Amino acid sequence: MTLSVISAGFGRTGTMSLKLALEQLGHGPCHHMVEVIENGEGQVPLWNDALAGNPDFDAIYAGYKSAVDWPTAAFWQELASAYPDVKIILSTRSPESWYSSISETILATVWAPDKWPAPAVEWFKMVTKVLDRSFGGAKDKDGIIAAFTAHEAAVKAAIPADRLLVHSAKDGWEPLCAFLGVPVPGTPYPRTNSKEEFFEHMKKADDL
Repeated sequence: MTLSVISAGFGRTGTMSLKLALEQLGHGPCHHMVEVIENGEGQVPLWNDALAGNPDFDAIYAGYKSAVDWPTAAFWQELASAYPDVKIILSTRSPESWYSSISETILATVWAPDKWPAPAVEWFKMVTKVLDRSFGGAKDKDGIIAAFTAHEAAVKAAIPADRLLVHSAKDGWEPLCAFLGVPVPGTPYPRTNSKEEFFEHMKKADDL
């Protein structure tokens, strides 16, 4: 099994909904940060190696057909090169709504090291490095939004149009299915990973 689809979109751009959608369309299992949380013992060292400049993507994504969310989004350029046939989705939302969401969820937990549960410290350290890589070290709202905007512009500039789909959760099934060449399901597009669901996932990190 090898990757067929990845998303370059940052976390909190509908990545959990996209994960469920891709799995429903036959591109599962789909790698997402929840897999890193649930398989921290194996995944965290691999991502630390990648962050140090020694990625083993075949090991990271063994058994997966697709990948979305962080840490994947922080390595979109390397992955686009390593897997030249992979299709790329840029999951997106408005910068202001994205910042509002991430500041109340990911940043509220990752950037509060005094509250990290002891079993999850190594996971939190790795995620901190992923965010630093993604935001260019920015910590303030304006800097983070600027990094988000620059990231999206870089993806659009680098990936040929026939290989890239810019997709918002509100776009639903039709553009995603057309991009992947599959029929549109008769069920609603997944809508999940609210703020409350995010913190339910985070409870699993406490047991890493």
